[in-house]
Amino acid sequence: MSTNFLQSFLLISAPGGTEWILIILAVLILFGGRKIPEFMRGLGRGIREFNDAKDNVKKELEEGIKEKDKQPSSTQP
Repeated sequence: MSTNFLQSFLLISAPGGTEWILIILAVLILFGGRKIPEFMRGLGRGIREFNDAKDNVKKELEEGIKEKDKQPSSTQP
């Protein structure tokens, strides 16, 4: 029952075609045509930096796991 409620809530709250047009118009009015490319460039840089940081953390974790697996176990009698 809760899954059904969640699905119907998400479908109801998702913006449709008319809402997207209104959102785009509001963004154009608030930021103007000249500020939007700057905003998008900044957003792209932020996403790129986030993905680079995520990849670096993932690589470091994988290297740490490989190093741990290579070490001989010290619990031998």
